[in-house]
Amino acid sequence: MPALLAATLLPTASEVRANAAPTAKNVAATSDNAVMLTVFLKHDQSRPLGELKAQLAKQEFHKVFPPAGVEVVSWNITMGIGQVIVLRLPASRLAAVNLAIENTAWGAYKTEFFPTYDFMPIAQREQAQARQAGTAE
Repeated sequence: MPALLAATLLPTASEVRANAAPTAKNVAATSDNAVMLTVFLKHDQSRPLGELKAQLAKQEFHKVFPPAGVEVVSWNITMGIGQVIVLRLPASRLAAVNLAIENTAWGAYKTEFFPTYDFMPIAQREQAQARQAGTAE
């Protein structure tokens, strides 16, 4: 019964694809509207990789993820954990990312999400200021 209820309430992968297209409301990520999201896709180590890949294909993971309007900053395999993906997206696309994961990755992966931001420009500025202060002495 719970599976039947979930099947009737949750959108299908094709509905997610249809809803994932950018609209006028979903503009490109800019410095004033962008968020970064680190996604951990933790492998189910009790199942063989081939089985996991078959499930992802059946759930159309690679057709849906990442949704339109979402930039992949990095996508790495971390041995013993799974996949670690850093996304940059307009805040308005967060729901599309969530639905893409829920509908196409659950079952093959356990997921964790961490909002992040790009600290590199700040770190570089602080390094330059510290080095400049060090040469002034």
